[in-house]
Amino acid sequence: MRDSFHAELDSLLGDLAKAARLAGQMMANASTALSQADLALAEQVLSSEGDMKALCDDMDQRCRKLLVLQAPVATDLRVVVAAMHAVRDVERMWNLAQHIAKIARLKHPTVPIPGDVRPVFARMGMLATSLAEDAAEAIESRDPLSAQRLAQADDEVDALRRRSFQILFAEDWAHGVEPAVDAALIGRYYERFADHAVAIARQVSFLVTGLPPDC
Repeated sequence: MRDSFHAELDSLLGDLAKAARLAGQMMANASTALSQADLALAEQVLSSEGDMKALCDDMDQRCRKLLVLQAPVATDLRVVVAAMHAVRDVERMWNLAQHIAKIARLKHPTVPIPGDVRPVFARMGMLATSLAEDAAEAIESRDPLSAQRLAQADDEVDALRRRSFQILFAEDWAHGVEPAVDAALIGRYYERFADHAVAIARQVSFLVTGLPPDC
């Protein structure tokens, strides 16, 4: 019985890592759609909504089933609880990638990012995608130190968002209010995506060490 439980748990964590990677790929696609006014790529990201929801719902139900039928304790309980939290983070990551794709679709055929902030968002998009991959690797390796490494990359994302605000509120901003609002939203989406990737790594640390995720 316990062998079956651990096999199901390993399968669940494997699927969770795959979902985190898919979220990263969707963010990469959304970023490309945004920077290149690629409508087809934006639509591809948006069309993944049903599959994403089904995958996350399935993982959530599997977590609940393990809790009810197996009554895990100690480390096993931590793994299931951490997985439940991580599923929600992955789902939010997918949603944030879709938010960026929606802006790309809405503004098509125009590229909604003015040249002033384009390099900032290009770097934020790259870091966000990388953080999703790092979160997936943290799940697979169960590395208790992964949260520290991801938090360092997240600090750069936060710094880039602050840099974007400096550009948006500068006296020489010449692109008007609407592009500034779009840019502020895009920066927020990247920032939150990175935050959720870090949250996944913190859950990994929790399941290994037993320390609360915010420690």
